[in-house]
Amino acid sequence: MSFQATVQSAQGVVTFRLSGELDSRSAPRFHEMITQAVLPAARRLVLQMADLSYMSSAGLRCLVYAHQRAGSGVAIELVGTRPEVAETIRLTGFDRSLTMLEAGARP
Repeated sequence: MSFQATVQSAQGVVTFRLSGELDSRSAPRFHEMITQAVLPAARRLVLQMADLSYMSSAGLRCLVYAHQRAGSGVAIELVGTRPEVAETIRLTGFDRSLTMLEAGARP
């Protein structure tokens, strides 16, 4: 399954909707989207991940980059993360740097 991503920004919230497989082939495109997003002006970064079926270490590096680019004052939320993708994030300990929410959850 190919990788798809969209980004929206409104009222200090930058939302990425990810689907498919975030791997070494698709990570450069997502990295560029993160670079283009106005993250320093954001209060919150939301990644809708219910349709993301796979994430490699290259994808995880993109999340770390987003965290660094956004800065320490920006809350990062992963919404609807599938168990197999969540496990990748937890194994690295990066889950302690963000909030993982069930699909449909409201913070």
